[in-house]
Amino acid sequence: MSARPTVVRRAPGKLFVAGEYAVVEPGNQAILVAVDRYITVTVADPAEPGVLLATDLAPRPARCHWQDGRLAGRGPQDERLARQGLTHVVAAVEAVTRLLAERGLDAPALDVSVSSGLHDGGTKFGLGSSGAVTVATVDAVAAFCGLDLSYDERYRLAVLATAGLDPKGSGGDLAASTWGGWLAYRAPDRTAVLDLARRAGVGEALSAPWPGHEVRRLPPPRGLALEVGWTGNPASTASLVSGLDRRTWRGSASHRRFVETTGDFVRAAVDALEAGDGNGLLEQIRRARRELARVDEAVGLGIFTPELTALCDAAETVGGAAKPSGAGGGDCGIALLDAEASSDIAHVRKLWTTAGVRPLQLRPAMEGNEE
Repeated sequence: MSARPTVVRRAPGKLFVAGEYAVVEPGNQAILVAVDRYITVTVADPAEPGVLLATDLAPRPARCHWQDGRLAGRGPQDERLARQGLTHVVAAVEAVTRLLAERGLDAPALDVSVSSGLHDGGTKFGLGSSGAVTVATVDAVAAFCGLDLSYDERYRLAVLATAGLDPKGSGGDLAASTWGGWLAYRAPDRTAVLDLARRAGVGEALSAPWPGHEVRRLPPPRGLALEVGWTGNPASTASLVSGLDRRTWRGSASHRRFVETTGDFVRAAVDALEAGDGNGLLEQIRRARRELARVDEAVGLGIFTPELTALCDAAETVGGAAKPSGAGGGDCGIALLDAEASSDIAHVRKLWTTAGVRPLQLRPAMEGNEE
């Protein structure tokens, strides 16, 4: 049998612009932007039977075999590699294989190799590397196996893969990595989606309506430059989101106020983007910062670190707006600054560097994973 052509796919990272935390609850809206740092996945025929999984972040590949529709390491070290550093790759490969099985196709032999541009010396930038690697792996493995998936089907298959690992994740990173650009996003009910896939099959879950879910493209902000600063301290989104649950915050009056206020400023920010109203957008980003700070003070979660506070303050000294992006507690903050005021942008970058924040040279990635 002749070797199948090698397939290469990539997916961009993401940043939350507004709506993080609230968006984890189905139906709540957030704004995200994809950025031009990518994870690349290459899939080829393996030199030997089974599945070989490799990443540039691990010293050696994991050699796996299929066992009852799941990937299992050939030895304890392979199993450890597969279930730790390659967890999302494994989940993505298994999700594609479940769809293949429904169509009467065998589990494939694969050589899967991952290269990441979303890390620095092995440390995550906080740009959604788990989401990007899931989307790129789904896309590459599906294409290698002859499945022609639409953007929506790729996203949905990625949701099925990741929701099985962490149902609290909103899937916003998956949407940004799939479609690219600026997006308005509402999360589906991940528990209901997983239940649908179990009851009716993966194929049905890819085509059936997902109530409350929405992905909509937005125009980029007019007259504003997106600046990104990295604190150098990686944060765990899963642990920070779980921290809110442990503090019995959900269902409280403070929580209801947060969801309502967040929904209001996200809607206003979407309207400002669609109207090309830069000043209106800046005001909503400032509101987002204030509301996150209020919740952080009330719950004691640690969303704002000294570095992230300095990042925000620096942007506001020149009339811009800034906030933590995503879970906070480290990782990245974003700022929107006057695109024509190059001296102000340089000044903010200098203030960031002094405060221990590294300016990242990022631009919006206007397309998602490659066709």
